[in-house]
Amino acid sequence: METLIIALYLVALTILGIYGAHRGHLLMLYLRHRRNAPTPLRKFDEDELPTVTIQLPMFNEMYVVDRLMDGVIAIDYPKDKVQIQVLDDSTDETQQIARAKVDELLEMGWDVEYRHRTDRTGFKAGALEEGLATAKGELVMVFDADFVPTSDVLRKLVDHFSDPKVGMVQARWGHINKDYSVLTQCQSMMLDGHFVIEHIARNRSGRFFNFNGTAGVWRKATIIDAGGWEHDTVTEDMDLSFRAQMKGWRFVYVPEALAPAELPCEMNSFKTQQFRWAKGSAQTTKKLLWTVLKTPMPFKVKLELVMHLTNNFAYLFLVVLAALQLPNMLIRRGMDNPELLLLDVPLFAATCGSICVFYLVTHRALYDNLWDAIKRLPLMMALGIGLSVNNARAVLEGLFGKDLEFVRTPKHGVQGEDKSAEWKRKKYKAKFPIHSLLELAFGLYFVVTIVLAVITGSWVSIPFLVLFMVGFLYVGSLSLYQTR
Repeated sequence: METLIIALYLVALTILGIYGAHRGHLLMLYLRHRRNAPTPLRKFDEDELPTVTIQLPMFNEMYVVDRLMDGVIAIDYPKDKVQIQVLDDSTDETQQIARAKVDELLEMGWDVEYRHRTDRTGFKAGALEEGLATAKGELVMVFDADFVPTSDVLRKLVDHFSDPKVGMVQARWGHINKDYSVLTQCQSMMLDGHFVIEHIARNRSGRFFNFNGTAGVWRKATIIDAGGWEHDTVTEDMDLSFRAQMKGWRFVYVPEALAPAELPCEMNSFKTQQFRWAKGSAQTTKKLLWTVLKTPMPFKVKLELVMHLTNNFAYLFLVVLAALQLPNMLIRRGMDNPELLLLDVPLFAATCGSICVFYLVTHRALYDNLWDAIKRLPLMMALGIGLSVNNARAVLEGLFGKDLEFVRTPKHGVQGEDKSAEWKRKKYKAKFPIHSLLELAFGLYFVVTIVLAVITGSWVSIPFLVLFMVGFLYVGSLSLYQTR
């Protein structure tokens, strides 16, 4: 049994080390290619700009629908070349608010279409697919309800479609309410790492990257050629992205084009969002992995795509690693040569070090301010650990479950540091997930483990144990507290 525990512990740590090395490899690719910004073949003349259909899928978004549509009509693009589709699956007051706004835009001379479905087949993917049937644009832009596009976002993207091989162009997400709370600050760091380092590294080094579900423009022909929006996963964006790129379409990422969005300001909403992303990536892996392995493409592209698809699998091994910390430590104390197992220290340090450098480089690139990042980094790392139970469960459900319901992330219309739009007063709330009790249990488990580490003099392990303790207690306790 002791041998089995040690073996499982080292296997889990080694696999996490591999994913840590992958993160380091992406950082290296970013540093090598960050100055190779993509440039369009040419700029469209004003009279040849392509027609764009802007799709706004929504479900019960009463607090943000006006804000979204006001942002869309402020986009700098010829009015006669824009069609707006409001794809509303709502069951509450959002219907009346959206219809009133559509009527207002019609009076202002906008080409706007309101579509309401009572049958939510396919959820967001189904709404997008249905809207595509009447989309007039050669290009299709998508915005989720929590976004407020900047006025120049489309102008910064559209010229890349002068290359007929380009199928999708993605903008960078910004953050409306980054400084609202410690939680939103940590989320912004996580997303910035994805949009600054991961996207730039993948796109500019010739690897695949994915449309993020919003704030991007598709060539309509690309969607059709790749098989359309399918709804057998809850991350229809990732699924379609990889199908399109395996068909030979080229994607472009333009970080200078910014589309700010509202970050979830309650823990349970954030966990709902993370759960959907992790579950959907597992479903997409199950659906496409064999196709990826069979499709002829350069080995470096195929390897990166496999790592990208399976990235959330690391949470499974993180939970195993967390569960084995105490028995591993106690078994070592009884060994004749416990120092033989100290190879986990450099593995831990290398994995944590790659994460630190990854996010410090990101923050420096965006904000030219390292001190704020250094202050937030420990809690952000702890938050990532604390999410492991939630996201590991999502991966298992994605691999072995059959539930395809798209669970939306509640939006509250919160902006900046302004507390006047306090989310607690709003109608939408995420449910308390029962597995948060397991997060609290893990937190208490690490309290005990740290006490025993102090008693037995296992000082080297304590900094890592503290990260685990803080992460699980923070995620679990805040989930419980905000539910009341």
